[in-house]
Amino acid sequence: MQAIRVLIVDDSALIRKLLTGIFESSPGIEVVGTAEDPIRAREKIKKLNPDVLTLDVEMPRMDGLTFLSNLMRLRPMPVVMISSLTEKGADVTLRALELGAVDFVAKPKIDISNGLNSYAEEIIAKIKSAASASVKSLNNCQKNGNSAPGRICTRLTGKEPKSASLTGKIIALGASTGGTEAIKQVVRNLPATTPALMISQHLPLAFSESFARHVDEVSEMTVCIASDRQPICSGNVYIAPGDKHLTVIKNGGHYVCRLDDGPNVNRHKPSVDVMFESVASIVGSKAIGVLLTGMGADGAKGMEAMHKTGSSTIIQDEQTSVVWGMPGEAFRLGCTDHVVPLNRVADKILDLID
Repeated sequence: MQAIRVLIVDDSALIRKLLTGIFESSPGIEVVGTAEDPIRAREKIKKLNPDVLTLDVEMPRMDGLTFLSNLMRLRPMPVVMISSLTEKGADVTLRALELGAVDFVAKPKIDISNGLNSYAEEIIAKIKSAASASVKSLNNCQKNGNSAPGRICTRLTGKEPKSASLTGKIIALGASTGGTEAIKQVVRNLPATTPALMISQHLPLAFSESFARHVDEVSEMTVCIASDRQPICSGNVYIAPGDKHLTVIKNGGHYVCRLDDGPNVNRHKPSVDVMFESVASIVGSKAIGVLLTGMGADGAKGMEAMHKTGSSTIIQDEQTSVVWGMPGEAFRLGCTDHVVPLNRVADKILDLID
């Protein structure tokens, strides 16, 4: 099997050295070169023809987002961003994912060397996943109505107050790699009257607020970071914070969010499996489970549990998934009622609600 050819683009010599060491520890990855800025990177891409690019955001001569935008128009390829765990870093990274980056690696604010090396296995997995990811050009994204530079969301700037009445139905949605944009596409097509939607997306805590804000900007529903013991109401979206599992419990006949600080499950917290299994146990046949693009298998066993209790289950199809890992695993378990392209997921949810 041919090794994945990686080009590292970062103005930090330390980061270039650390990532080179991590990648070269894997027999399936070859670092074909490094570049300290996008201008040099452009030359090396033409010369070396890498399979995957790692890209920093703040660099001399040209910022990473401008370079990424140009790259995804002229030579679409898998890009993994190197992001800082700050609010600014989160906003920039989410913007990069809008532009077509496949995934990101969050570098710690202190002790970068030990921080990056501590999750070398995950970084290697992200590169391998990116190499087989479905990457579309930025021009195609614009034609298909996905997020693109300068796109302004067509929604009312002021939202109508939502009803505080609780709903008997709950939609539980999980995603990972490629999920931030997929979730936005689904939620933007759901009306304010939609039953409550719980979301577990694999993101670090520092990214939670920015992600919730990005989803809220395109949604007619009210979007928030879920809090412990928060009542679950129709017309609302509850996003798991990046350091807790999101589950549901009953309280006086109503549904309530519960945050669980237990150990990682499938290497993740929040875990989609934890959320789905909770919804299966508490909500049962009145629930709808949705599994979108993502690396790994998190959510597959949970979706199987939902399916066994009579929940309706939906997965994103392989063709429109950035990575058909999580939905693909659910499909292999035989627990998926509906396999639909991303642009049909919201319609399928609404069909099942009626």
